[in-house]
Amino acid sequence: MIFHSLKIKTKPPERFNNPFYYEPHPLCLLAIQELKTLLGHAPYRNEIDRGKMFGVLIVDNDGQTGYLQAYSGQILAIDEATERNPQDDREFVPAIFDYLLPDGYFKQEESRISFLNQQIRELETSLCLKEAKLHLSKLQSEASNKISDYRQHMKACKEQRDKARNSGATDEDSLLKESQFQKAELRRLKRSLAAEIDIQEEKVKKYIREIEEKKRLRKQKSDALQGWLFSQFSMLNARGENKTLTDIFHDSFSQAYNQMPPSGAGECCEPKLLQYAYANHMKPLCMAMFWWGESPRQEIRHHLHFYPACQGKCKPILDWMLKGLDVEGNPLEEEQSQPLPILYEDNDIIVVSKPAGMLSIPGKSKRQSVLSLIKEHCGKESDPMIVHRLDMSTSGLLVVAKNRECYWSLQRQFKEHTVKKRYIALLSPSPKKPLQVKGTISLPLTADTEDRPRQIIDFKKGKMSITEYEFLDENRIALYPKTGRTHQLRVHCAHREGLSRPILGDELYGKRAERLYLHAEHLEFTHPATDERIHFEAKADF
Repeated sequence: MIFHSLKIKTKPPERFNNPFYYEPHPLCLLAIQELKTLLGHAPYRNEIDRGKMFGVLIVDNDGQTGYLQAYSGQILAIDEATERNPQDDREFVPAIFDYLLPDGYFKQEESRISFLNQQIRELETSLCLKEAKLHLSKLQSEASNKISDYRQHMKACKEQRDKARNSGATDEDSLLKESQFQKAELRRLKRSLAAEIDIQEEKVKKYIREIEEKKRLRKQKSDALQGWLFSQFSMLNARGENKTLTDIFHDSFSQAYNQMPPSGAGECCEPKLLQYAYANHMKPLCMAMFWWGESPRQEIRHHLHFYPACQGKCKPILDWMLKGLDVEGNPLEEEQSQPLPILYEDNDIIVVSKPAGMLSIPGKSKRQSVLSLIKEHCGKESDPMIVHRLDMSTSGLLVVAKNRECYWSLQRQFKEHTVKKRYIALLSPSPKKPLQVKGTISLPLTADTEDRPRQIIDFKKGKMSITEYEFLDENRIALYPKTGRTHQLRVHCAHREGLSRPILGDELYGKRAERLYLHAEHLEFTHPATDERIHFEAKADF
């Protein structure tokens, strides 16, 4: 039974919640409570305990309030006899397009691509290629040695000729002929060895060309299959209109995505739930998504925490699918005005205390930024420049340069790590006491390209980030960043290989509160004009 009725009579919301910023409605919480019971007894428990996103959509089904439930991606536990997930037809909404049918086009093409992968691996590791490369290397080494030996022979002969000239024992013509002969012999030797090497290089290149041709064919087939797949996802919206994923992303982000949706687009909970509701004439009322299971090593996800829809995969899709629904606005995109306290100003710099919720530089939303307010403050003829940034949700000290010379001086200080910063944060309560009162966290960070501005841990491509910390009491902590990566302090506190305790109010990596309890309270640097070491403090109001 895919539609699950709710017997409790709770009034549904007047407007559909914004999937990118929301607090779960009581009806969603009730549906999730029932879903949690199911997940606790699921036959595929081992897999989902490793971590998966689940979601519910409250709907009006011909006057009856109930809910649909879904999971992102796939669950691999299957019935061996049918090669199908036995739960799909009973509990969860189906995939928008089921491309995993054993005899379907996708699986057949995928098998052909897998066969190409196998062929490429075999060619790259073949004994013939290995021996051809070794023989080429040997020929190159031998050629180098032969040429070097002959050069030494020529050098010795020259020394003998010089002695003969000095003694007058030999006529100059014979000495000159010998020299010319040896130079010609060296050229003949080089040509002979080069010809032998060219023959062997061509043998190696023949193998490499075959590998490259297989890789070209693989890419061609992969791109064609991806294109075919996304053209099969025909997404509905509340107006009853259809649009393929290919067209949705082409219209929204043709430059960013090269007219191709990212991998896995259309397989998240939100589009699956809305698609099923529209296709079965159900009216969506509200939705909520939560994480079940362990946090992945790369991402920060906490068991039973609620999360907004991802930006990379879901934003263009949901912008299309929600057309025709009365949807709440996203406060993060709304215009907001706040005063900006200026703590210090001279002819070269301005130091401000940025309030939480203000951008450092102008963004896509209509919110004010430190830079725009400073430009208003300084006048049209000025050219102030932001030297460093704080997240929109973080409050505290920022220094702004009023001219280019000071900007580069301060930038150099940040790059050379001579600027000292101290942040104060309140961590989410934990029943466990910290293992260490003081310590250092080092993790490689990079942007989650499918869900910006979220950051992830990547031990291959990430840039190392370092933070020293000191607990001031059970939940209050001082943080001393030694590098300046995006969301560094927030990730270091929340990640399981950091403190595993999100900063209170961190809606990206923990749970939302009235604000993000992170404040830059101390800033110390060398004044770019006077060379005086100066420092500023702005105590946190929490």
